[in-house]
Amino acid sequence: MEATPAGALRSFAAAAICLPAFLALRLLSWSTMEAPPEALARPLFAELTGYVYGWTLFALVSLPVIAGWGRAAQWPRFLSAWNWISVVQYLLQIVLAVLLMLGLPGMLAQVATLVVVGYSLWLEWFMARAALGISGRRATGLVVLDLGLGLFIAGFVQRLSIG
Repeated sequence: MEATPAGALRSFAAAAICLPAFLALRLLSWSTMEAPPEALARPLFAELTGYVYGWTLFALVSLPVIAGWGRAAQWPRFLSAWNWISVVQYLLQIVLAVLLMLGLPGMLAQVATLVVVGYSLWLEWFMARAALGISGRRATGLVVLDLGLGLFIAGFVQRLSIG
């Protein structure tokens, strides 16, 4: 894993790799709507705006937090790892979406969803501990920060979608 600022910047290539999965997940979720395609232009713009914020906001907010813990030198490695685990998380979401579309039975669908969400959270927690050399409590704080920012961005996207 690259541990330099230049390496952290290069790791944002993961955002380009994840974009098709992101768009596929959105289109799958909209496929059950009975809206004409032109009605999806505004929501698509809102989702893409949220996608950009999702990739940048946590990176910017996490730096002062990590620096406050005396781990600023490890932040580029952390950011690189955070970006690249997103590829794994999107892959898992795509596999789950396909299974759900194929009609995975109710209880199995719920278990699969919990496994994907749980593994994604654990992966982010583990990566934070390993990349920064921090305690489990601090790693949990970073995961909660990421989730909180994600909820904020989701609310922003929803408001932007409806005008």
